[in-house]
Amino acid sequence: MILDDLLENRDEKYADFNARLIPTIERSKILGVRMPILRKITKSRYTELEENDFLKQLPHKYQEENLIHGIMISEICNLKLCIRELERFLPFVDNWAVCDVLSPNVLKNDREETLRKVDSWLRSERVYTVRFAISVLMQYFLDKEFNDKYLEKVARVENDDYYVKMMQAWYFATALTKQWKNTISYLEQKKLKVWVHNKTIQKAIESRRISAENKKYLKALRIKD
Repeated sequence: MILDDLLENRDEKYADFNARLIPTIERSKILGVRMPILRKITKSRYTELEENDFLKQLPHKYQEENLIHGIMISEICNLKLCIRELERFLPFVDNWAVCDVLSPNVLKNDREETLRKVDSWLRSERVYTVRFAISVLMQYFLDKEFNDKYLEKVARVENDDYYVKMMQAWYFATALTKQWKNTISYLEQKKLKVWVHNKTIQKAIESRRISAENKKYLKALRIKD
């Protein structure tokens, strides 16, 4: 049983630490199982999980069950199946850690279909569905698949939740490292909300992938609150 494995590897001190990082869920839902152990459990139980229909067992009780659920979805190699399971799971995602563990590489296999789903997820009223949509654009559409219109999609997101705005800033900071010429205009022309604008600059300045000269320029673009 997955839960038995989790309970055997619980760490109360680590759970306390995680609870401070994830204030949106109750401490009682966190067992404190470290990520390498979660990935090991997922790998060792993968066949058993399929047989027991683990992906259909929602909602889960513990944070770590949700993390394992997210890891499993990320390993799905069939695009339609992956999207189906994402649609089933996203309404139950209630914190940034579970949201950010989702990284299904299969989404790269059909850009048009993935972008259709991204547009749908961006319109969601659920905070972590929107955050996930932005993360998909950040993970899979900032390199050879890049298009200026993706920057606009993220800039237009109206959700004012902290965890959405933080992902917007993370997205634009990452975009600056990969698509500087296309992205810098969003700061020069002040196209982003002030908080996202300044947080983007902060995160970009912390990056080792941006030159000292560009960091100096970014500092000059800060907006005073």
